Amino acid sequence: MATNKVKFEADIDEETAKKIKNEVKSWGKSKNAMCQSSNAGGGAVYGLGLIGALFYFWGNAGNFWDVFWGLLKAIVWPAYMVFELFKFLGL
Repeated sequence: MATNKVKFEADIDEETAKKIKNEVKSWGKSKNAMCQSSNAGGGAVYGLGLIGALFYFWGNAGNFWDVFWGLLKAIVWPAYMVFELFKFLGL
């Protein structure tokens, strides 16, 4: 199956071509600080949860391996929580 491609050519001066090129480069970049958004809220919640989990697991640790497993559990606690929730719901 052949596709038809349309080629558009226009006679423009170099200054206009540079303006167009610069404008296209700026697409996707915010020109106004009010347009920028922050997506760090989830990271902050995870970080606080990580610190809380570290205090909990390290507070109950008796030896080196308990501390090691506590660190590992503190890092992956969201996955463990979702797993236990799905198991409780029977999914």
